[in-house]
Amino acid sequence: MPKPLARYSTIDVRLFAPNLGAEIAGVAIEDGVSPEQFSEIRSAFLDHQVLFFKDQKEISPERQIEFGRLFGELHTHPAAPSMTGYPEIFEIHVHKDSAVANGEFWHSDVSCDERPPLGTMLQLHVLPAAGGDTMFSDMYGAYESLSGAMQEFLAGLTATHASDHVYPGRYSDRGQHDSNIDCPSSVHPVIRTHPDTQRPALYVNRTFTTRINELSENESGVVLQMLFDHAEKIDFQIRYRWGHNDMAFWDNRCCMHRAIWDYWPAERKGRRVTIRGERPALADFRP
Repeated sequence: MPKPLARYSTIDVRLFAPNLGAEIAGVAIEDGVSPEQFSEIRSAFLDHQVLFFKDQKEISPERQIEFGRLFGELHTHPAAPSMTGYPEIFEIHVHKDSAVANGEFWHSDVSCDERPPLGTMLQLHVLPAAGGDTMFSDMYGAYESLSGAMQEFLAGLTATHASDHVYPGRYSDRGQHDSNIDCPSSVHPVIRTHPDTQRPALYVNRTFTTRINELSENESGVVLQMLFDHAEKIDFQIRYRWGHNDMAFWDNRCCMHRAIWDYWPAERKGRRVTIRGERPALADFRP
């Protein structure tokens, strides 16, 4: 069933899909965002989990940082190199000589951190002629579609989110040596409560989640594989085709994403600002 669309007076909001996402028009981020626009953007963000800002100018690093800070303290990536002069910005740049592309597998950004990101803002300035889409998956929906018995089973469990199998060597082609990176590991609830909406969401992902702590190794492997497959079902997904200078802003607390690297040897480039979140809170089970 499509989500009801709230009334907005300072921005235009159009559903991207019934379950997830909205396109935002009527706001030019590079020119500045009024307090009224910010309030409505934040409401739309909480309602739709990922926002796509269309028809934007290229947003300067200063303005993107300023916009991100409206939502909270900014997050610094523990391993990726930052933009020269702007430690808050992670440059996304994939080309014919890249060893890897960022985000090729389903994940929630840096879920291995003790306080993983609230949300991520990415604007792309260079796009391939075709391809380079980003997929998003609704983790509210993934939780809600589990059986009541499975929801109850998972409610008190925690999982380890690690990065020592992800980050070493990943950015070496961009001059980042392993001696200069951190590889955090943290324990988070398998089902977390969103701090603003109070809705429960599944919070495991194939990239970072390595173990359910209260289960044996074999049990953990079986349950995690089931949850990964479930969370990645097409039922919960959308696929976004970028336009030049589009900016996406997604909520890492209740959706996952995956960047498709199907455009080699073409180039894809942009800038990303990430907002620091809070420690994930355990969800209460309510049958």
